[in-house]
Amino acid sequence: MNFEELKLNRQLLNAIEEAGYTEPTEIQSKAIPQILAGHDIIGVAQTGTGKTAAYALPILMKVKYAQGHNPRAIVFGPTRELVMQIEVAMKQLAKYTDLRIVALYGGVGTKIQKEQLQKGVDILVATPGRFLDLYLEEEIVLKEVKTMVLDEADKMMDMGFMPQLRKMLEVIPRKRQNLLFSATMSERVERLTEEFLEYPMKIEVTPQATPATLISQILYTVPNFKTKIHLLEYLIRKDPTVTRAIIFVRTKKSADDIYKFITRKTTNTCRIIHANKDQNTRINAMDDFKEGNIKILVATDVAARGIDIREVSHVINFDVPIIYDDYIHRIGRTGRANHTGIAITFATEAEMYHIEKIEKIIRMPIPVEAIPAAVEITETSFEESQEFARELDFYKKKEDPTYKGAFHEKKRDIKADGKATAYKPGKANKPKVSKANKPVKAKPTKPVKPKKPKK
Repeated sequence: MNFEELKLNRQLLNAIEEAGYTEPTEIQSKAIPQILAGHDIIGVAQTGTGKTAAYALPILMKVKYAQGHNPRAIVFGPTRELVMQIEVAMKQLAKYTDLRIVALYGGVGTKIQKEQLQKGVDILVATPGRFLDLYLEEEIVLKEVKTMVLDEADKMMDMGFMPQLRKMLEVIPRKRQNLLFSATMSERVERLTEEFLEYPMKIEVTPQATPATLISQILYTVPNFKTKIHLLEYLIRKDPTVTRAIIFVRTKKSADDIYKFITRKTTNTCRIIHANKDQNTRINAMDDFKEGNIKILVATDVAARGIDIREVSHVINFDVPIIYDDYIHRIGRTGRANHTGIAITFATEAEMYHIEKIEKIIRMPIPVEAIPAAVEITETSFEESQEFARELDFYKKKEDPTYKGAFHEKKRDIKADGKATAYKPGKANKPKVSKANKPVKAKPTKPVKPKKPKK
């Protein structure tokens, strides 16, 4: 099938051809006709398979041209990066139309966004928080909305957007077409679809949560944090195949630490993005990475679903994600648009607990490779090994409340005569002494004060 068979207008076909797309992907060829026919859709497909165009093209086709003052279609995304990415993609496809596409997201002032809304808008792309802020300020009128899209709805649920989603569904007209697209479909998202989708068609072009076939996955089991650092340094400095890489970490502090480490070891090849960085810094970092001015981008999961760069050679999971669907979205930043990619994950003993869960979700084992001989493997400190034990206990107890915990179990030190005494980690193993044999400490006697004679 080609795009002309999808019955798109000439303006869209010209923009598609100019963008370099020759034939629709599987999700596009299956979803576009159904959306044009007016059906509610649940679209599940791997990242990098063209989900944005799958809903953007039929929306542009239905809205057609600029008209009136208020939006007729709304697309919601969970993060600023994803909203900006959707805006760029839709404007590229709408290049030969006069449609007004406006993006609303936090991290910047509202003044410019309000001015854009006041000029008139046909298609709105927004994060739930900023959308509700401007709606409550009466800057957005929704009575003409005919189509609503939830992109990456599972991430919205993970980020706690459920209250905002319900508020949005209350204010948007009920007679509308609803489209939901994601790479994964969790139970919570299915419950959400039951609330606002009417007899939806589910289009699943690959099994849920299956990584793209063009992505090669590698797992390194590492003993501790320092070895992770040595392995990371080896990959970014000695491995010639690492030409453009995204390093994902779990926390903002880890992102800052890794960024500082890389900038010390290399020269001007790294940028960082996370929630504490202002919007301009994040935009500049993304632009530098896209244009090839930098080799490494360090990011938290805030960016896992907002980066659409075709030639990312490697994704490196410095930390294993504890929201397991995020693994799919992280590694989906490589292997995009029919390019091959490599996804590398570092996992400590504690993180292997999460790896087992991830392998169940992706329905395949992640191939394990030996750490290269040139990488220095350091000894794990007692404190770090204890921290691993605590972490394992926490997640196992969360999964099974009856689990007592390996870290808290008393180890036993067998004596020569076969008897055992209780042993607590980190404390001297003192032998028990019976009360009868305990030495009695003499209490100091207080001097007796002489009584004063009575007068």
